[in-house]
Amino acid sequence: MKRRTLPVAAAFAATAALLLTACGSGGDSSKDNDKIAGADDGGTKTSASPSASASDDVDRPDITLPSDVKDDFESWKTGDTTKDAVLADAGRAQTATNYAITKGNPDEPALAFYRQGDALVSGAQWVKSFVDAGITYTGTVRYFDANVVLYGKASAGVTFCTDESKAFNKNRKTEKVDRTAPDNDSYVYYNTHLKKNKDGVWQTTELVSDRGNKKCTP
Repeated sequence: MKRRTLPVAAAFAATAALLLTACGSGGDSSKDNDKIAGADDGGTKTSASPSASASDDVDRPDITLPSDVKDDFESWKTGDTTKDAVLADAGRAQTATNYAITKGNPDEPALAFYRQGDALVSGAQWVKSFVDAGITYTGTVRYFDANVVLYGKASAGVTFCTDESKAFNKNRKTEKVDRTAPDNDSYVYYNTHLKKNKDGVWQTTELVSDRGNKKCTP
């Protein structure tokens, strides 16, 4: 994916939750990434994201990505019920952000369903930066090497990698796809914090990223 510089990309790269950081610039350093995991703070349908456990009765928003867009969550389960619930909602936060960008809507309700706090504010601003630039994206983003740490009953940290080498910028009006050769910057390391709300949804509250991190590059 082309490393396109958007007007507000530098400000929001650290908290943009998903592949679309690849269309912007940079990301926070790995030193910043180390801060979140231990904090004490939080068409394809959502079935493309890790599914919640059978006991999950949460009334979730229906998120349908365009037919040319796919989120591929690789080995996104641990076998532990609580950790898998955290991972499922961490994945849904990614898909919700992708959905908002493809819809061109910074106020997409699914964003607030899976994001809160700094992550919601920066996520909405990040979506707006793509809307203002007149672009969306096409292709597949692979999510892999996910790791969960629980901090009590309602707080967790999740780290994971994304492979954006098969995702590309697309002009929203002309639908022209900007295909570029992948490189190390096509891989991003994420460090997030989530909190469980009263409805049982694990909402992403903080997120930092590090593009080209050796933990994720081939």
